[in-house]
Amino acid sequence: MSCPYSRRQWLTRTAAAVSGAYLTRGFPGLAAEAPASTVAVARCRTYSNNELLPVMEKLFDQLGGLGRLVKGKTVAVKINLTGAPTYRVGYLPLEDTHYTHPQVIAAAAHLMGKAGARRIRILESPWSTADPVEEYILRANWEPRDILGAAPNVEFENTNFLGSGKRYSRMKVPHGGYVWPAFDLNHSYEDCDVFVSIAKMKEHATAGITLSMKNCFGITPCTVYGTGAGEDEPTLIPKGGRGLIHSGYRGPSKSAPQELDPKSPREDTWRVPRTVADLISARPIHLAIIDGIKTMTGGEGPWIREVTTGVAPGVLVAGTNPVNTDAVGMAVMGFDPMAVRGTPPFERCDSTLQLAEAVGVGTRDLKRIEVAGTPIAEARFDFAAMRRKRRSAPPPAMGIRG
Repeated sequence: MSCPYSRRQWLTRTAAAVSGAYLTRGFPGLAAEAPASTVAVARCRTYSNNELLPVMEKLFDQLGGLGRLVKGKTVAVKINLTGAPTYRVGYLPLEDTHYTHPQVIAAAAHLMGKAGARRIRILESPWSTADPVEEYILRANWEPRDILGAAPNVEFENTNFLGSGKRYSRMKVPHGGYVWPAFDLNHSYEDCDVFVSIAKMKEHATAGITLSMKNCFGITPCTVYGTGAGEDEPTLIPKGGRGLIHSGYRGPSKSAPQELDPKSPREDTWRVPRTVADLISARPIHLAIIDGIKTMTGGEGPWIREVTTGVAPGVLVAGTNPVNTDAVGMAVMGFDPMAVRGTPPFERCDSTLQLAEAVGVGTRDLKRIEVAGTPIAEARFDFAAMRRKRRSAPPPAMGIRG
């Protein structure tokens, strides 16, 4: 009997079946219990403090106020500085395309200080370097003092290696993990009372979208999880990117927790979403902020092969549950947060939102999420329509230069 499907259709159906088996295995009933909380949305056209500060303050007030989260607390803030400062979309500043904007970081720090935060650590794992974050952002033409001076006791830490800590913090995945049972992370991710993710509103070549949860993929130190990590022990300085998490061609340093199932799929579109779901379970996010004032389409950075352009959606999204917040962020982008593998923006990958919901982190169902401030319909900037148009266009003709 002949097979009714083409080889491509068979592979797609097989991948979906395998993904589904790993998605639900071992976590019955948690999705139904996934919590829902308020998510605030606001229009904000510029990064001028005259506009940005009052808009962000109102966002946080709509979530119940920053004081209840940060007063008297040590706050760790993960920002997004993906890719080297030399990578640009045309001549646009990095913060207008794929870096979290320094004004958003400074405004958040200022408002946290105003709300009584005791200490604020700005964290990032810049690609393949142990340089101080201050040095790294100077190469992006930022002034570190603008952030350091935004509130009392603000500091940076490069979390791509051991940093100022004496040991890595082992943080366990409460539900047991899709891929990883635990992670060895820089001490700053444990030595805090409140963890904040400030992300850029973007699409992503591997994970479909990159919002507050995917931003935390970068908390893994490359000394342990990088292509140049030591076989037995972490290296002293980071070497290479996180290719071993993407492809699983080898494990992290043997001193760190190893994968649960070395025979699981090796595809990055399977591994990355699950790794993110494991990470945000091990290191829960207490406040998610999405910078969509200015960003880019086509992917997460200038290295993406699709056509990438700078855009100005003019929107901010914030919430105290990352799945809820990313669900609203997806809707603002014109995508369905209930989408699954095979549907935009998850044509080739599994949905991090679905995976996180399945282990009880939070719901992605908009019917259960209260949206404060600007309604989604009024805030929408249709990345989904641009994606369809971009992907339906014929490839550019390959001319011969004379």
